[in-house]
Amino acid sequence: MYKPIIGITMGDPASIGPEIALKALLDARVRDICRPILVGDVVVFQQIATKLSIPLSIHAITNVEDALFEPAAADVFDLKNTDLSKVTFGEISAEAGKASFESVTKVIELALAGTIDATVTGPINKKSINEAGHHFAGHTEIYAHYTGTKKYAMLLVEDNMKVIHVSTHVSLRQACDLVKKDRILEVVELLQQGLISLGEQNLKIGIAGLNPHAGDSGLFGTEDDEEILPAVIAAKEKGYDVDGPVPADTLFSKAATGHYGGIVAMYHDQGHIPFKLTGFKWNAEKKQMDSVKGVNITMGLPIIRTSVDHGTAFEIAGKGVASADAMILAIESAVQLAANKK
Repeated sequence: MYKPIIGITMGDPASIGPEIALKALLDARVRDICRPILVGDVVVFQQIATKLSIPLSIHAITNVEDALFEPAAADVFDLKNTDLSKVTFGEISAEAGKASFESVTKVIELALAGTIDATVTGPINKKSINEAGHHFAGHTEIYAHYTGTKKYAMLLVEDNMKVIHVSTHVSLRQACDLVKKDRILEVVELLQQGLISLGEQNLKIGIAGLNPHAGDSGLFGTEDDEEILPAVIAAKEKGYDVDGPVPADTLFSKAATGHYGGIVAMYHDQGHIPFKLTGFKWNAEKKQMDSVKGVNITMGLPIIRTSVDHGTAFEIAGKGVASADAMILAIESAVQLAANKK
């Protein structure tokens, strides 16, 4: 079986990103399905491996063809771009922002050149990358910019819950204004492409309403009748199996049971809150997360990009308690997408 080469960014060096990347490489499932290459600074990975006694040797490379792909080693495409004296675990800094941003642009460059088969990103801190002078709202926007992509969307995947978003990193006021027929139809098309690429058999798509009770025939807002419903009708005319607008409080409970193959959320929190309730499990007795599951896939790009769907977790950075669950799932999804793309 062909094992794709997967480029995995370190994320913010002050975060749990380097830790979960190395921990993922210890999982036999990852080594069985792909050839992983970490992208970042060797000194960052060496620091965390030493601090947490992670049993991997760090192997620096400057060309993908020099990777060893050995179980006891972590191949790191070394960018030599981090001054550790300026980086503190759990703290925002321009130095950390610069390093994490450059690891993302490098992995995009490698994928566009065809040197690697897919990309997986660790968590970044938006304030840190902005302090470094890179004014992007997040990974999705960075990828869109550096690949020249105009039509794209964020798809979250965890078990039965597969959620794509009409808008993401904008204010709630802006999000309401962005609920437009053409954009909704565009996102439906991207969602179906994603479901097929992931091997999903159920292609029934549920489309969320924006307002309470999906507007209740105009009593609580007109967007559902004037923008979402026309998009649903147009999608059906194109042959998509769609349902909506469905009140969000009903839609997500049905989605969790597998009724829909995927769902369209109108804005960031409408999709993220129920999604994270599904995949993030807090252990109150141990006062830590039992699992942090969920994969973020950017649809519409000319390259494959998956990511953990959690943040930098600055509060536990460097402590050795971070879960690699989401990183492993993101790698598995990248492998599946790469196989289907071939």
